[in-house]
Amino acid sequence: MADKIRLISVIVEFEFDEYADELQKEFDMLGSESDDPIGQYVKLAKARGETKDTDPVLLELLIALHRKVDELSAIVKNEEKNFIKLKNKTEITEIGFGHFKIKNNLFEKNKKYYGRMKLPVFPPRIVPVIFKGADKNIAKIKFMHERDEKDYNAYIMARERAMIRQMKAENG
Repeated sequence: MADKIRLISVIVEFEFDEYADELQKEFDMLGSESDDPIGQYVKLAKARGETKDTDPVLLELLIALHRKVDELSAIVKNEEKNFIKLKNKTEITEIGFGHFKIKNNLFEKNKKYYGRMKLPVFPPRIVPVIFKGADKNIAKIKFMHERDEKDYNAYIMARERAMIRQMKAENG
């Protein structure tokens, strides 16, 4: 199975459990958080053309800073997010477009699961995913929120570029 799928090495924290309706609700909730008030404001401002003279990197940094302040404020107010406890905790050791591989043999083929990965992007965040077991340790991604999928794919490309640079350095 793995020989037909192109995967690259990573280390990503991952929790998962068998799929259940209550987990679908968490998946949906985590997706709506990408449309937080600052995110909505920036989308509207971009649509109106109000950000055309703004440095996109600086804008992204300001948005991340605003979200971090909101996160700290929630901690101070004792409003931390409580995620549903998932049975299995492991590491994703390899990722690819539409698939990933975990450290341990914990999947059942064709069984539907829900998981959360700590994707090391900027800003770092929890990415929910609904997937099916393709093998004992390989998953086929079925659903991921659009923003998360873009960041997941960008992370794969960044890891591939880093690996290419490393191979060039070793051979050159």
